[in-house]
Amino acid sequence: MSDGVGPLSGIRIVEIAGLGPAPFCGMMLSDMGADVIRIDRAALVRNPDDRSTGPDLLNRGRRSVGIDLKDPEGVELVLQLIEGADGLIEGFRPGVMERLGLAPEVCLGKNPKLVFGRMTGWGQDGPLSLTAGHDIDYIALSGVLHAIGKEAPVPPLNLVGDFGGGGMFLAFGMVTGILHATRTGVGQVVDASMVDGSAVLSTMIWALSNMGAWDLEQRSANMLDGAAPWYDSYETADGRHMAVGAIEPQFYVELLRLLALDPATLPRQHDRDGWPMLRSVIGERFKSKTLVEWALIFEDSDACVAPVLTFTEAANHPHNMKRGTFVAVDNVMQPSPAPRFSSSTLPGPGRIPHVGSHTSEILTELGISADEINTLRQRKIVG
Repeated sequence: MSDGVGPLSGIRIVEIAGLGPAPFCGMMLSDMGADVIRIDRAALVRNPDDRSTGPDLLNRGRRSVGIDLKDPEGVELVLQLIEGADGLIEGFRPGVMERLGLAPEVCLGKNPKLVFGRMTGWGQDGPLSLTAGHDIDYIALSGVLHAIGKEAPVPPLNLVGDFGGGGMFLAFGMVTGILHATRTGVGQVVDASMVDGSAVLSTMIWALSNMGAWDLEQRSANMLDGAAPWYDSYETADGRHMAVGAIEPQFYVELLRLLALDPATLPRQHDRDGWPMLRSVIGERFKSKTLVEWALIFEDSDACVAPVLTFTEAANHPHNMKRGTFVAVDNVMQPSPAPRFSSSTLPGPGRIPHVGSHTSEILTELGISADEINTLRQRKIVG
């Protein structure tokens, strides 16, 4: 929970439990101080000590209430929560919320200022809107996947579709929608599509193409896609890799200096015909030392070179440790909330709730008596 701090303190979000990008949006809003109430399935509520898997970090910072959304009385409880909320987020296929009795028009009828956030891969309409898919499919359709990789397209984990083009865009849409509702008193639906979001993330690539500096049809043929020898990763003597991003001429000069390479013996930086030779020479030099040795050589330089770290190594890197980029909560290491603010104090990652652990607390806030809660629990409408 937010503990009442952060720039979104005072904002209440109802989150219908789901997977991937929608929970990530809920996490982002909670990290910023919003009170996010997660509606989990009542059937999933079990003994708090019965945890068959590790905690899901995407669920951090919430309050969890277990409700049976297939029961009309359960739906009515959600509508009561919505009456006092600023926003709702859900990540089902189009039509599911309508079938549950929680269509946007129903929810906005209860709360005209509500911002109803919908997270899907394809969007709420269009020929593919009702079909299944995953991150790789959505970024394939937006053109992004085609541009990533050397020979064949390489999936960039599920960061571009699910989280960059999905959850982050939904979070942005929720905040902007809530700002609009605060000014006007009018809520609305936010249709966040991973195809749309990942397409927007590629705007700079389209800009470079318009300037004649990017070939949209060719992979590994451009400045930032691994074609340029001064923007790529190189294997070291111990089988690790160093990342090189020496785009600007002054940084490129520094790169060659620290590699002990004489510019006079090499092709010019932007001579594409000379790139194969330049790549070979740089590659051979990097293979002459280990990752640790190169990291020390390039440390504090402006050559734009960094060691390629594992996630575990990243959590223990001195720079990240100094900034608190990663933090352990209940002995679980995880990324810290971002971005940071000069005046607002972020609460840090909230604890990960057991499913339904706040059911009584939240229903009590709605004015439901203890006896009524016990009856709802006995009837398995809540967990």
